[in-house]
Order: sequence, then structure tokens, then C-alpha cells
Amino acid sequence: MKALSDSDARYLTMAVALGERGWGCVWPNPAVGCVIVRNGRIVGRGWTQPGGKPHAEVVALREAGDAARGATAYVSLEPCSHHGKTPPCAEALIAAGVARVVSALEDPDPRVAGRGHRMLTDAGIDVFANALPGAAERSHRGFLSRVRKGRPMLTLKLASTLDGRIATATGESRWITGAESRRLVHLMRARHDAVLVGGGTARADDPSLTVRDLGDLPSPVRVVAAAALDLPTDGQLARTVAEGPPVWLLFDPARAPAEARHFWENAGALLLPVPTDETGGLGARAMFAALGAQGLTRVFCEGGGMLAASLLRASIVDELAMFTAGRALGSDGHAAVGPLSIDRLADAPRFSLRESRAIGADMLTQWEAV
Repeated sequence: MKALSDSDARYLTMAVALGERGWGCVWPNPAVGCVIVRNGRIVGRGWTQPGGKPHAEVVALREAGDAARGATAYVSLEPCSHHGKTPPCAEALIAAGVARVVSALEDPDPRVAGRGHRMLTDAGIDVFANALPGAAERSHRGFLSRVRKGRPMLTLKLASTLDGRIATATGESRWITGAESRRLVHLMRARHDAVLVGGGTARADDPSLTVRDLGDLPSPVRVVAAAALDLPTDGQLARTVAEGPPVWLLFDPARAPAEARHFWENAGALLLPVPTDETGGLGARAMFAALGAQGLTRVFCEGGGMLAASLLRASIVDELAMFTAGRALGSDGHAAVGPLSIDRLADAPRFSLRESRAIGADMLTQWEAV
């Protein structure tokens, strides 16, 4: 197996980081980054643009111009080989005359799956494939989840007191965490394709679910899981559905009245039917299969305790972002996670700690599913 040189690793790591600038605004495409280097000098850089086009390689090649001839292209994912919204990036690299391509990971999409690498090799280009799979797997986790599992990756955000409560006994919850944490949550929203809450949260908090106070960062698709579509028809979501960002509603056709369906359809929401599970709530796996079918790759859940519990029971939480405030509310407060019906510790969902840091007066711990 080829060894990755220090310079190759440096440029490829840069390409992976560049690609992540597209998180939240390129779905259903992967968020790819590309760096073009000639004689030890970067001559072109690019990442997949909003809406999924142009692709990273095309952006970098345009910047490089004639300097791309004889250069090395570092790409965070195998260049595409099929005609979609854009021509194949493998063809663009060939036409530009690059001499070498170093890609971090082979694309598992059946339309590509090694074909891009073969096109380049057949054209006489030196290809180093799967050169940085660990970093690329993490960077492209959402896209890979949709392709391999048929569902987007899921980040579950919880904001609670020291004793795991998200509201007082009377339901007061604004604000448990500080302004710094809330600002970071808005940034996290912007780096996902969609933000998800349950019907209970939508009714209790009347959220807008948009990204605010962060310049021109995009707001994600707003998704609400409400089996009976019993949502406020005069709330923020209903008032802003026509203006965007889009509102998608997950519902159970057997429980949602025709009047509610007509109201939300006429308002401009997308209705996605999902059957209920044995607990009487919307099936978590079915919900995420429906979201994956729509092309979503990264979902950020800010739902209440019952929705959090259903996602954890279904073992589909990939990452957990836990904001903890220095307060205590006691057992009569609302729990951050609802009942999981776990009798044995061995059956409890497990996560490994990735990062822990102070955010103002709060603590953020980020975890990954084991």
C-alpha cells in the first residue's frame, strides 16, 4: 500500500476542511473540498457550492486556470464520474491536464463507486485513492449515512441543567443555558441540512427554527414530527412557511384530520407520511428513512425529551451535543430524555466523548455513538 507523504497529508487535510464549508447547504450532494498544487504552490482551491453546484473540483480548476496542467489535485472524495446536475468532475480534471489526483475516500454512491478513479487512471493520470479515509469518513458522515443506510446522520442536541432537566415543573425553559450557548446552537443549525423538533416542542415554544444573528448563514429545512398535525395554525411556522426556509411535517395519515392536512398543504408545507410504532409515536427509523428519501444528509434535532428518547431507542443518534448549565431543578422538572425502558446497563445507548469545553458559563460535551 502506498504511504502518504507529509505534504500529501497536509494538502489533503486542507481539502477535507475546505469541503466542510459546504455543510448544510449542498445536500443531497457531498460537501467536497479540492486543493490543486503545482511545484509546491497552491494554485487553486474550491468546495462544493450552495445547491450542490458547481462541484469543488470545478471551482478549484477555474481558479487554477492553465496552472492546473501537470499539477496534483487533492480531493476529499472520489471525483464523480456520472452526469447529474453537472458534468463529471473526473472529465474536468482530465481536460485540465492534471498529472496526479490524491483522493481521501472512494465514493460509495453506486453511480461512482470507483468509476471516477478508473476514468482518471485510464486517462494516464496517477491516482492515489483512499489516501485519508478516517478524516474523510468523519467529514462526509452525513452523505455516507444516506448512501449506505438510507438515512441522514443525526446530531441530537440537549440543553439541560446539571441534573438533566430541560424545564421546570411548570414548563418554564427560557433560558436554561446562556446566550453564548444559544449562539453556538444557531451555528450548529446552519451546518446541518435540517433542524428537527417534535410537535410538543412546536406547540409549547412556538419556535421559528431559523438561524439568527450570524450574518448570511443559511437556515436549514424546518422539520416537525407531529403525528396528528396538531400544530398552531397561527404560530411562527405557519406564518413563515411561504417565505422559507421550507417546512416539512412528519405525520401519521391514520391520525391526522383532513382539515389539518389541507391547511398545511395550502400553506406550503411538505407533508411526509410516517406510520406510528409500537409506542404510539411516529417510528423513528421510518421518519429518518423518509428524510433520507428527500435527500437530506445531516439533521440536527432540538426536540423534547420524548422525541430524544424515541431516537435513542431506535439507535439512530450518531452524535450528541450536550449543553449543561450550572443549575439544578430537581426531579419534578422535565427530563432531557424521556423513558427508555432499560432494565440492564448493558442495553443503554453508549457514546464516546469527543470534546469537552466551556461555552460562557455552560459546558459543552460532544459525543459519538459507539
